[in-house]
Amino acid sequence: MTVELSNKIAYMIPLCPLVASCLTGSFSFFFTKATRSLRHLCAAFNIFSLVVAMFVSFILFWRQTATHSIQQYLWTRIPKSDFCLKIGLLIDPLTLVMSILVTTVGFLVMVYSDSYMCHDQGYVRFYAYLSLFTASMLGLVLSPNMIQIYIFWELVGMCSYFLIGFWFARSSAANACQKAFVTNRIGDFGLLLGLLGFYWITGSFDIYELCDRFLELTSKGVVNPIFANTIALLLFLGPVAKSAQFPLHVWLPDAMEGPTPISALIHAATMVAAGIFFIARIFDLISTLPSAMLTISWVGGITTLLGAALALAQKDLKRGLAYSTMSQLGYMVLASGIGASQSALFHLITHAYSKALSFLGSGSVIHSMEKVVGYSPEKSQNIFFMGGLRKYMPITGITFFSGTLSLCGIPPLSCFWSKDQIITKSWLNSPCLGLIASATAGLTAFYTFRLYLLTFEGDFRANQIKYIESYSPFLPEYVIDSWGRVPLDLLTRQTNNDFTSKDIKNKGFTKIKRFMTTPVSPKDRFYEKKSQPDSEQNLIYPQESTFFMVLPLVVLAIPTLFGGLVGIDSVQKGYGPNFLFNWLLYILSFSEANKHFENLTENLAEILINSIPSLSLSIIGLSISVKIYGQFDKIFDTQANEKKNRELINTFLLFVRDWSMSRGYIDYFYKKSLVRGLNLISKLVLKFDQWIIDGFINGVGALNLFGGEGIRHAKNGRISQYLFGLVIGTIFLLQLVVDFPIPPLP
Repeated sequence: MTVELSNKIAYMIPLCPLVASCLTGSFSFFFTKATRSLRHLCAAFNIFSLVVAMFVSFILFWRQTATHSIQQYLWTRIPKSDFCLKIGLLIDPLTLVMSILVTTVGFLVMVYSDSYMCHDQGYVRFYAYLSLFTASMLGLVLSPNMIQIYIFWELVGMCSYFLIGFWFARSSAANACQKAFVTNRIGDFGLLLGLLGFYWITGSFDIYELCDRFLELTSKGVVNPIFANTIALLLFLGPVAKSAQFPLHVWLPDAMEGPTPISALIHAATMVAAGIFFIARIFDLISTLPSAMLTISWVGGITTLLGAALALAQKDLKRGLAYSTMSQLGYMVLASGIGASQSALFHLITHAYSKALSFLGSGSVIHSMEKVVGYSPEKSQNIFFMGGLRKYMPITGITFFSGTLSLCGIPPLSCFWSKDQIITKSWLNSPCLGLIASATAGLTAFYTFRLYLLTFEGDFRANQIKYIESYSPFLPEYVIDSWGRVPLDLLTRQTNNDFTSKDIKNKGFTKIKRFMTTPVSPKDRFYEKKSQPDSEQNLIYPQESTFFMVLPLVVLAIPTLFGGLVGIDSVQKGYGPNFLFNWLLYILSFSEANKHFENLTENLAEILINSIPSLSLSIIGLSISVKIYGQFDKIFDTQANEKKNRELINTFLLFVRDWSMSRGYIDYFYKKSLVRGLNLISKLVLKFDQWIIDGFINGVGALNLFGGEGIRHAKNGRISQYLFGLVIGTIFLLQLVVDFPIPPLP
């Protein structure tokens, strides 16, 4: 009876947000004016539907504690003798963890979005998309067969297209959603070929049946290893695109054009997590193919190092976090490739909560910065316009700091435990992969703490940049350096119109129109009260976000701090496919949690000792970040410091900045090779169509036209001319008969 009840209520998990999305979208379409006055009621309805789905997920978990069994509830969709496709729901430990992860993070994002999107005209449309996105991901994790997974896989991609391009009037957002859509279609085409290939081998789309048949056929030597590895890599192409692995990662940084709550949901619990979930779902299948596993591990290793390198000098706060997501997803794929799928799933969950906290924290910062610098992503998301925000936004600063330390891999925060396991197992599997994983840990600590320092520490820098009012009407352009400000020793010369292009070239500055730096504090060297355009009292400073934006940050900080502690013991003991179930049992059962923490306390010293190498690299990266950016606001205080720091920039940071801001020149290579190549082929096809195909068709038409016109002029309707032609023809025929008489019959 318990199993039957669980199966009956399982459909409510994806159905509740799906119904909410359909009703909200329909109501908004047919009753536009009424929707505007009931917008908060629509948001509350969507939030309530997801709460119901979350509640059902926890109920199913408690049902599972009594049975410890895999449950399926299926309906026959195509009842044929040779092919029978069933759709339905699959309940197992992996499904439970993913559904709880999606619903909890999705619920917090929805609550957060009520304040973040309150002034947007597409408020109701945003919630309709959000619920549809969540329903698609829940349908994906509950799917029992490959066809159903593929359908929801495409729905997730469609929703990401809608949400990344939510502000479609902005050209950058429209281009970003198109880029994400096209890139994912490449991966999805490979995924479709892989699904069809494995169906051709096994004759089944059901996940467990497919894996069992493939293992049986492989053990008998029936399957060609080269063909099987090729099909597995085609199948892997789907997660490569969806989880932003090299070389199909190029859509991820552009996805930051969407609203920040969507960035948090995409990078934490939905779209990018779908690829890792899919690898875990078919892990029993691909684990029997060594060549495919080796390729997967190296794709993950390259991605994790590349993502960290590209994040080193990003100016955009959200884009820096996006490359961080790419790097951490590389860790998960690397772990899956070396056979440590449990560690990959463990890192998926710890990273999801930490990254959701970081993105929502960045959204809180951007929301406050927009009130200071205006609604311009180039300024409101630029970390060089920020600084000192911890003073004005203490809750956001503290929670963001906890997420930063977690991503840096500092114990006892959650990501430390999962990342350390991946690094350890990478060294055991391959020294090269171990070196890549360890080096990435140091780079991760450097760039994540850099983002925190430039955003929350030091002095607030946005008020130092003012629109020009009456300083010098003869200067259409002003100068700003790579750090985001004008050096103070050049301020006097600049305001006196004594600043030449030679100075710009020698000092490596770039021109930015209509901006200049003015001293706003008596501590600055060129402070003069008479030159102040605004008084200190009139300056605008950020403020802490509203309660419904801060509350999700506080809630997400809890699993960020303690999520790793409750999962480390389960992974180390190797509970197999049920390790996630036991991990959730530790979280939700008080007695089990006490036993778990007693065992963890006994082994804590050993765990920390074994993690000293990776922890040392993280601390080194963090220390370098503090050394470079900790005194950022004093970097131009004296001529000596300016010269010293400029030399440091020229030796290392200049190259890193160019590499990072150019995205590793990968997009440039794609544009020059693939885009131009496709354009050239398209032009050749166009010319062939115009000159050959259209020329032949048009030539036949012209021939018929001229022939018809000639006949039309010959047939003028005059009987005398017709009789004259008849006589001439008859005479011609008679002449032929006379000249060439017909021979007699034999």
